[in-house]
Amino acid sequence: MPGELLSSLPIITLNDGSKMPAVGLGCWMGSYGEGERCEQMVRTALKVGYRHFDTAAGYQNEKHTGRAIRESGVPRSEIFLTTKLANTDHHRVREAFEASLAQLDCEYVDLYLMHWPQHQDETGRALKEDESPTFVETWKEMEKLLETGKVKSIGVSNFSVKTFDVLLPHVKIVPVVNQVQLHPYLPQTELLDYCTSKGIHLTAYSPLGQTNSPLFTDDTIVRIAEKYGISTGQVLLSWGVQRGTSVVPKSEKEERLRSNLKLVKFDSEDFEAINAIHKQPGKNKNVAFHMGYVDGKPGMFGWTYEQLGWEYDYE
Repeated sequence: MPGELLSSLPIITLNDGSKMPAVGLGCWMGSYGEGERCEQMVRTALKVGYRHFDTAAGYQNEKHTGRAIRESGVPRSEIFLTTKLANTDHHRVREAFEASLAQLDCEYVDLYLMHWPQHQDETGRALKEDESPTFVETWKEMEKLLETGKVKSIGVSNFSVKTFDVLLPHVKIVPVVNQVQLHPYLPQTELLDYCTSKGIHLTAYSPLGQTNSPLFTDDTIVRIAEKYGISTGQVLLSWGVQRGTSVVPKSEKEERLRSNLKLVKFDSEDFEAINAIHKQPGKNKNVAFHMGYVDGKPGMFGWTYEQLGWEYDYE
């Protein structure tokens, strides 16, 4: 039973009124830099219809992302461009933003995210939660960027209910977006409900997992893909958009880039079957990172899962 494709992709209205396409292109290439590859990927994506691009200072490819956009001939007003503040720059938000803006050279940034809540100093040490600059202090500096007119919206990435409970009592401007790892093995339902209640939109990074992702061979996802006559990747992205989140998958293949824009709506039975996958043994987990350890506990960039507020298994 081939599924009927959505006639158009949803446009998300953020809490400040900005409009963001529900499907974007993630520009993390799997390793730092890879600028030429990234530039060609963005050029191809623009050609096949992408208008939402997600990069970061930490990816080290802002220059190439921006050049592909500038040289595409697509009006800047039709592009939604996101970049992110690096962990090492929480003490110099304005300078870091200006550096990203110069690298991109695309007039302005649509969305600027705090990439991670923790700051790392010049030695790579992650500051403790109460050491300055805290993520609350960093957010207050990000709020000031809106006065420049060079960034339209601000948000965060990798925030949890725990870190939001610390941040939100101190904000003048509520983040428009929280970008997190999100897929059927890690649906983040509690976080989705929490963010929805606060008017914060969730964007899924790694919505397909990473290379050799177990999501592509999951029995439920394969069965539904066959039923609707679509790829497993289309199942994963369609599910993400159907639950009201946006998705920023990455692909360098033109055929895959095209298919990732062709989404379907599932019937309630199939939608709920995907929602329930994470309840199966061993399937509520991260599949996007190779985690390190902090003080003998699983962690990321110097903070433990507990400090980050992440409550799921790891590999």
